[in-house]
Amino acid sequence: MAEILVLFYSRKGSTAELARQVCRGIESVTGAKARLRTVPQVTTVIEQPQPPVPSEGPPFATHDDLRECHGLVMGSPTRFGNMAAPIKYFLDGTSGLWASGALAGKPAGVFTSTQTMHGGQETTLMSMMMPLLHHGMFIVGLPYTEPALTHTRSGGSPYGASHVAGLSPQGKLTDDERLLASLLGKRVAELAVRLSGEN
Repeated sequence: MAEILVLFYSRKGSTAELARQVCRGIESVTGAKARLRTVPQVTTVIEQPQPPVPSEGPPFATHDDLRECHGLVMGSPTRFGNMAAPIKYFLDGTSGLWASGALAGKPAGVFTSTQTMHGGQETTLMSMMMPLLHHGMFIVGLPYTEPALTHTRSGGSPYGASHVAGLSPQGKLTDDERLLASLLGKRVAELAVRLSGEN
């Protein structure tokens, strides 16, 4: 079974909802399975450390999750046109995986959520791709052969799935955003299955 790690950070729930849609796309592929993980907040308070297991939601990711996965789909809210600090902090700690080539040759995709239409979605997606390229991963995007990419009036780009929270009540995903997130997961999973020889 090709296991795809869906790694995300979310503050208000929109990125987490994208992650769930990515998982649905992965699970639609025969021979593929999703492993959902998050990362803790970055804090300057050192008197009280973060618990090793979050009180709710998926478990925190470990380097073993990256090492064991056959593919990766990573998501973050946009922070000034860049990935959020918790995702960057987690990636900054993966130099041992880089040195051993643990992620080289695995497929990867990225997704994000912004508050506004021009809130830096594409630069955020590109910023998340850069460390994955340094790890030697194969970057998977969304081609324009997917009709939802042309029809969307909110999130979605060839660089990855996305969501514009300010366009809908309580950040609810549009049909196109849900579909594109699912398609991203499906595309990464299909490639991972082929590369792993599982199908």
